[in-house]
Amino acid sequence: MHTKSLTELSQGLRNREFSSVELTQHFLDRIKRYDGQLNSFITVTEEVALAQAKAADELLQAGNPSSPLTGIPLAHKDIFCTNGIKTSCGSKMLDNFVAPYDAHVVSKGQAAGLVMLGKTNMDEFAMGSSNETSYFGAVKNPWDVQAVPGGSSGGSAAAVAARLAPMATGTDTGGSIRQPAALCGITGLKPTYGLVSRFGMIAFASSLDQGGPMAASAEDAALMLNAMVGFDPRDSTSLEREAEDYTAQLNNSIEGLKIGVPSAFFSEGLDPRVAAVVEAAIKEYEAAGATVQDVTLPNNHLSVPAYYIIAPAECSSNLARYDGVRFGYRCDKPKDLIDLYKRSRAEGFGSEVKRRIMVGTYALSAGYYDAYYLKAQQIRRLISEDFKQAFSEVDVIMGPVSPTPAFNLGEKTDDPVTMYLSDIYTISINLAGVPAMSIPAGFVDNRPVGLQLIGNYFSEAKLLNIAHQYQQRTDWHAKVPAAFA
Repeated sequence: MHTKSLTELSQGLRNREFSSVELTQHFLDRIKRYDGQLNSFITVTEEVALAQAKAADELLQAGNPSSPLTGIPLAHKDIFCTNGIKTSCGSKMLDNFVAPYDAHVVSKGQAAGLVMLGKTNMDEFAMGSSNETSYFGAVKNPWDVQAVPGGSSGGSAAAVAARLAPMATGTDTGGSIRQPAALCGITGLKPTYGLVSRFGMIAFASSLDQGGPMAASAEDAALMLNAMVGFDPRDSTSLEREAEDYTAQLNNSIEGLKIGVPSAFFSEGLDPRVAAVVEAAIKEYEAAGATVQDVTLPNNHLSVPAYYIIAPAECSSNLARYDGVRFGYRCDKPKDLIDLYKRSRAEGFGSEVKRRIMVGTYALSAGYYDAYYLKAQQIRRLISEDFKQAFSEVDVIMGPVSPTPAFNLGEKTDDPVTMYLSDIYTISINLAGVPAMSIPAGFVDNRPVGLQLIGNYFSEAKLLNIAHQYQQRTDWHAKVPAAFA
């Protein structure tokens, strides 16, 4: 059952080939059997899952399913609040935090009849590119357990790649859905900023964070996105738009599609083996009738420095609330209020989170705000204008997701700058707020490589169509690591 697509699982449930309880138990058994090797889950919610599966079976038996996904299990990244269940954000700071409400994404999933298997491991407060900063230990890549799965949604990516869950939620602040999707050989989509509500999604950088689907294929991601989007008045950045069926355009022809390929994405630093895989994937599109042309993103080289001013600045503000007073970790026997603040934050946060808080606080401080933060926001506008110009010439931009395949665990932990450059092809998309996705395109030394598709605002349906047409011609998305088959 774990190798079936969401459409096949949906059909199987409706045809009474298996029940939701049986399907859920199958995945729970796989988690028990395999997750010790991967560390992809922080919390497994077996009792909740089986209760939700039983309720889904009753709806299916009555012929009244909530959605096409009713009765199908999923995993939530442990950044989404879940009522009555620990929401840790991969941090010691929130190891004892039990959320008193559900995130909008979680509520939407429940309304669609989805079954929650548990909460997946992640880089602490979503800060990382390798899933090695988690308080609960590093996640391993199912294709090679000596390698990282990517971050910060590495737990979700690893769980889907190993088929411990048929789908999972992720969040993307600078590439944290697309990069782990690429390194684990699955499909991941970062929607247009504001399309998926951030209510109940623990904030890292509020103007960049966006939730999205992670699944085996574009078709699965489209079904999942249908269940995630929707206006939410509790999120001031949530966009009020007419409902859209993201599966409706999947089978449209891509003949005549104009693909833009930026030379900036194929410069020094890109592993030539990754470049070869990406170029072969683009040639597959040409064989399907698409045309390819050069596009320029002249300010792309400024995206990493701009991002690492804006994101830490917003994180330093968002994480100020964790002070040992209201909720979360509190130090033992504080001498006074100042000691409570200092020791709770010093003991509760990991080194990467502290590093970004310090950078962000400095960038926002008097005398440096104009020199750093304001300049970074001006560069952000230039990057956004670059994409606007490019999309006046082409339908989609393609390139690599990551400059290398998955690197080994521990390889970059002592060099933060090298780690930050892992996101060099993904960060500009978050700064501009446009949608983008990663799809499996091949392997280098048995480690997956992703192709990045970047679209104009609100072009999710088109991106999913473009991805689906590639997946109809190739089978990279259907491959499962041998150890977990």
